[in-house]
Amino acid sequence: MQANFIIDLGNKSQVPIISFSATSPFLSSMRSPYFFRATQNDSSQVKAISSIVQAFRWREVVPIYVDNEFGEGVIPYLYDALEEVNARIPYKSIISPGSTDEEIEIELLKLMLMQSRVFIVHMTPDLGSRVFDIATKIGMMSEGYVWIITNGMTNLWSLIHHYDHMDSMQGVLGVRNYVPKSKELENFKVRWKRKFLQDNPSMVNVELDIFGLWSYDATIALAMAVEEVLGTTNFNFGASNVEPFGQISQNGPKLIQALSRIRFKGLSGEFGFVNGQIESPIFQIFNVNGNGEKGIGFWTSKYGLVKRPNSTSRANLGPITWPGDSHSIPKGWEIPKNGTKLKIGVPQKKGFYEFIKVTWDPWTNSTTFTGSCIDVFHEVMKVMPYPVPYDFYPIPMDVDESYNNLIDQVFFEKYDAVVGDISIVANRSLFVDFTLPFIESTVVIVVPIRNNTNDNAWVFVKPLSRDLWITSFCFFIFIAFVFWVLEHKINEDFRGPPFHHVGTSFWFSFSTMIFAHRERVLSNPARIVVVIWCIVGLILTQSYTASLTSLLIVQQLQPTVTNVNELLRNGENIGYQDGSFVKGIVQRLKFDPSKMKKYISSEVLEELFTNGSIAAAIDEIPYMNMFLNSKSHCKKYTILAEPTFKTDGFGFVFPKGSLLVADISRAILNVTESKRIGDIENTWNKQASCPDSSTLIPSNRLSLGSFWGLFLITGVTAILALVYFATKFLYEQRDVLRECNPEISIWKRMLQILRNFDQRDLTSCALGQRQLIEEDQNIEIIPIRGVVEAPAETPVEDPDGISGVATSAKTKN
Repeated sequence: MQANFIIDLGNKSQVPIISFSATSPFLSSMRSPYFFRATQNDSSQVKAISSIVQAFRWREVVPIYVDNEFGEGVIPYLYDALEEVNARIPYKSIISPGSTDEEIEIELLKLMLMQSRVFIVHMTPDLGSRVFDIATKIGMMSEGYVWIITNGMTNLWSLIHHYDHMDSMQGVLGVRNYVPKSKELENFKVRWKRKFLQDNPSMVNVELDIFGLWSYDATIALAMAVEEVLGTTNFNFGASNVEPFGQISQNGPKLIQALSRIRFKGLSGEFGFVNGQIESPIFQIFNVNGNGEKGIGFWTSKYGLVKRPNSTSRANLGPITWPGDSHSIPKGWEIPKNGTKLKIGVPQKKGFYEFIKVTWDPWTNSTTFTGSCIDVFHEVMKVMPYPVPYDFYPIPMDVDESYNNLIDQVFFEKYDAVVGDISIVANRSLFVDFTLPFIESTVVIVVPIRNNTNDNAWVFVKPLSRDLWITSFCFFIFIAFVFWVLEHKINEDFRGPPFHHVGTSFWFSFSTMIFAHRERVLSNPARIVVVIWCIVGLILTQSYTASLTSLLIVQQLQPTVTNVNELLRNGENIGYQDGSFVKGIVQRLKFDPSKMKKYISSEVLEELFTNGSIAAAIDEIPYMNMFLNSKSHCKKYTILAEPTFKTDGFGFVFPKGSLLVADISRAILNVTESKRIGDIENTWNKQASCPDSSTLIPSNRLSLGSFWGLFLITGVTAILALVYFATKFLYEQRDVLRECNPEISIWKRMLQILRNFDQRDLTSCALGQRQLIEEDQNIEIIPIRGVVEAPAETPVEDPDGISGVATSAKTKN
């Protein structure tokens, strides 16, 4: 209150107020341009403290501070700084300045029963010394504890020595403002101590602390500012009377501007004001050891933890002697030896007992917990690096009760943890922390399977899908048309009556599929098309044969439903496990609530399938594997390949921010990577003799997607051949198109071109080759006894006026 009053007074009178002891962060909120703080704000050290916490990976810190403005001012900033390094404050220990030793001891005993072992002490030296004396007395300065003291105590470190409390502070880490050594500083300390002893001869062992250095530097800064504003003349504030307050300084505004520009190297180091505060400090970190302290590093606002104050690279702190004369880094928390055991809840289910089974014995009034989840938890606890005492407690599960209620039990701190077949889901992780999964999981759909017998008369059409049949038939027609266009002008096999044209073309197109065609192909474009079409035919026929063989020989175990869309389209019912998050997935798939049936066990699920109440069941794969591994089930049901919904698996549940989660997760990795996890799975999930999953064929038809590339190549080749033929034919008919007779209409010209298109092309080289081949095949050869004379050439007369040579073979008598 006094500081606030003085600041307000200086603001109204426009007189600069310089303080070298007001460290409270609350004063920064006043934002007075006339207030200059020649000391460090208490909140400036929280970054250094959080860097220490981060360096040792501590996750929980408990502040112990005095119950006044000095103690409370730094706490909000400490919260924010620790949150940035992923650490939290689970509890605040507040000690009144007038607390007795008994009250302090009760508060410290309360801290001993908590898990956290990292404490930050922010209070005055006299009260802090009493806290450490009592902590030593009750055993809180032993191995495993971490104590960090703020500059509220370290800046007045000489008082700690004076009161002789060093023995009770062994292993403590301290943070204080760094003052660089210099000759000027040493000379000033000598002169100051000489003067102080002259004035106070009865006071010995008194050292000049940093507040004295700041006050000296602040005085020098003020003197430099006054000289800059008024020179060396007699100084006054040039006040004037203004009612009702009194005097207002005329030189005050100039003086605050001069103070803001002052920069010099003082006794405390580089000195200057930035926004009314001295510049960002360097903190020294030390370790109390023996009768003094040992520097272990520094913290700067730019580089964080460093070995030397002028270093530009981050480094680890030097060697530390921790409380209890230990050199091992404390983990920062412990299971209290004087505390109670962990209270671990276990869901009391009514099915799938292979995972969790809670049995109560009325004769002994005891409860037994069994199942694969319990066995895994026991194994995990065995490999923990430290003992963790715990007890199991049953949590009854009512009908329609969701597993989310188990999460609520931990969130509201009714239980310290929950062990069971609890899935790791995103919305649950908002309220609790999960360990790493000890069982992997995926949500799948299970449907009945049927054995398709192959005595169907139409089984031969099944190897190819409908779209592939239709595409193949269309290409047969298209290729037949291409062959006719390319061959009918030069190939006698493709000439004759119209029906002969059609029949031959289709015959040739279909017969090439089985290489049964006898017609010769004369044009080169048609030969290219034939080669491509034969390749397509070979691949199609071979694929068809292989698929048909598998249909006729291999036993076909096909699911009754192939996908979710089929279930929705047919309005089928679907089952889900009661209390599972899978219900939300079913709802997102847009199933009608009336079509959703719940089950609590494998037996109920089998009954639903048997009586036709459901056509499919959706659940996590550990449950479905348990269901299918029954010898009677695995031959009747199967898991659909799609769709699947990824989940993270089963994990153990702990409160948000629990320090056990990281160590238990590491222990889970050790267990799951060992053979012990396999032994547990074999104990609770015995495999039945089931058919090979390779015989579960949901769809064995060949589809168009497997052959569209072949059809694309065939179509492109055929079209290019047609384009080539059309271009060549139109070029040959250019005279008809350029006919200049106006009496011949365009329609007549088109008819003429069509007649020319249908006529036989006598000038074709391919046609001439075909005639020579036929003439060679028609030579008459008559075998006789004796020697056969060579055929004689007889000139004949060509009825068309074309001379030629006829060849015949005659025999001699």
